Amino acid sequence: MSIEFLITSFVIVVSPGTGALYTIATGLSRGFRKSVVAAFGCTLGIVPHLAAAIAGLAAILHTSAVVFETFKYLGVAYLLYMAWNTLREQGTLKVENQEEEHSSLRVTGTAILINFLNPKLSIFFLAFLPQFVPADETNSLPRMLELSGVFMLMTFVVFAIYGGFAAAVRDHVISRPKVMAWMRRTFAAAFVGIGIQLAFASR
Repeated sequence: MSIEFLITSFVIVVSPGTGALYTIATGLSRGFRKSVVAAFGCTLGIVPHLAAAIAGLAAILHTSAVVFETFKYLGVAYLLYMAWNTLREQGTLKVENQEEEHSSLRVTGTAILINFLNPKLSIFFLAFLPQFVPADETNSLPRMLELSGVFMLMTFVVFAIYGGFAAAVRDHVISRPKVMAWMRRTFAAAFVGIGIQLAFASR
């Protein structure tokens, strides 16, 4: 495995995005354990895009304007929903002092959807993974699975670290209502901003 792949993957993973944002928000509102759950869910949300890239299905998304636009605006709508939900006390930044029934399932499901509803990820992996597979490789599937596994592991570890840092300052944040209100507005604005960016994205 090339050092170029590891460096490129690391730069991509640490770059701020919806998955990292959601994991940080979960760490702030629900603690370290739930932030790890969010990191795991975001990692699972990558699987369909990697599978599409490996199977060549991402090429359909890349060439079909209708499919791409439909998928894209579903993602935009969900991000706007996330923004609205974040502003509410029952939303993304709802503070949990105790374990709630099915809470982990909700966190996992939301995290998966956040990464799943982003068509740019499939197109990105369609262009990204093949660059690190030798042209003379007779069977590229094992190599692509290996690269995908490393990318997903890196995603989980980095997001868990993000969540850990957020959870570490959790008590200082949730004890200050004004700070929590400011955080809700900030995270909501970030979700809206990423949604607008996705809305203007092209194939």
